[in-house]
Amino acid sequence: MKYPKKLIIRDHVFFVDEKVYEPAEDTFLLVENLKVEEKEVVLDMGTGCGILAVLAAEKAQKVVATDINPYAIKCSKKNARTNCVEDRIEFRLGDLFNPIRPHETFSLILFNSPYLPSKPYEKRNWIGRAWAGGPSGREVIDRFIINAPEFLMAEGRILLVQSSLSDIDKTLERFNEMGFKASVVTKAEFPFEKIALIEARLRARS
Repeated sequence: MKYPKKLIIRDHVFFVDEKVYEPAEDTFLLVENLKVEEKEVVLDMGTGCGILAVLAAEKAQKVVATDINPYAIKCSKKNARTNCVEDRIEFRLGDLFNPIRPHETFSLILFNSPYLPSKPYEKRNWIGRAWAGGPSGREVIDRFIINAPEFLMAEGRILLVQSSLSDIDKTLERFNEMGFKASVVTKAEFPFEKIALIEARLRARS
């Protein structure tokens, strides 16, 4: 298989299939703020071409990379081989937490969610499904937040990227309702939107 695009990120080589979301400002916001410890167990949800999974695998004890797009799984596997970390990443195909086993938990969950308001027809191809978040842009984000506590270790954290077009304050509110303490770590501003990186941690139970 030929890969039409090639990127260099943090001295790593990544190939991008034409049916896989091409890394953009939201991906790079996560890359710039990604800090992984040696004992961490990381879930890279919606891995795309595998950039975050590969970078996390250099330090983490274990990385699980998931995606609903079979072309993304194939592409990310290639990039893991290219960067010599294939043996440290487990790749799984499926939607959100469906590929995760019962009682399997993580110290860090990364998710560059589909977050842009969209029409139904915009989800008909794999690239569209990577960014289309339904009428409000929150379709996938809200499903993620509801299920996330079940798969996060007590001292774990979530890093989620989204746009101001899908209501950042509502995401903070939803995290709070599910027992998290959440805040915006950083933002990138563009003419028509802001991209925010949100960190969420489970509140300690009294």
